[in-house]
Amino acid sequence: MGAIYFRAKAQVVDTESGCVLAITTGLASGLALIIAIGAQNAFVLRQGVSRQHVLPIVLFCAVADAALIGAGILGLGAVIESVPGLLLVLRYAGAAYLIWFGIGSVKRALNPDILEQGQASAMTPLKAMGTVAALTFLNPHVYIDTVILLGSIGNQFEADRWFFWLGASVGSFLWFFSLGYLSRLLTRFTSSVKFWRVLDSAIALVVFSIAGYLILGA
Repeated sequence: MGAIYFRAKAQVVDTESGCVLAITTGLASGLALIIAIGAQNAFVLRQGVSRQHVLPIVLFCAVADAALIGAGILGLGAVIESVPGLLLVLRYAGAAYLIWFGIGSVKRALNPDILEQGQASAMTPLKAMGTVAALTFLNPHVYIDTVILLGSIGNQFEADRWFFWLGASVGSFLWFFSLGYLSRLLTRFTSSVKFWRVLDSAIALVVFSIAGYLILGA
């Protein structure tokens, strides 16, 4: 009887340690892939600094990440890999959108917006959400990294794969909410023309670099 009890207890401990490992691996993997500076992160940063529609934007990014990771675990990654033309279409559509977005950043850098605290928002909620949706779903790397890569890693945990999803999703929420709200610490600089020129120039450099990377198919 005692042997049965200790064997059952050992199984519970193994199960708990497997869940913890899956969650921590998901958290680390998710953060490692989304922290890299990209067009989406640059947009979230700018909106956070200017205090424009921060909550819906960061919530959209985090929920979209969680949904895409879940889709990868459910097998969407395998479907995408079986249709190589899909990623090709997304690559060029994403590059075209990034070039358009980068041109807008260059225009803002040449004619900076100086936002005082409490000033009316320059971007409508609909335009802000449309922009972040395009930067999220027209980026082929979101499907490669989030759906295919994280989905395949998560499935290595078999019975604990949804704990992996939980960890990766928590990482997305932590990152986007931190980026959106902690960037407000920079608001003391927002009355400076130089600040907006530097920020929008950096954003333009990032998105043009990503567009070039997509076009060249590196």
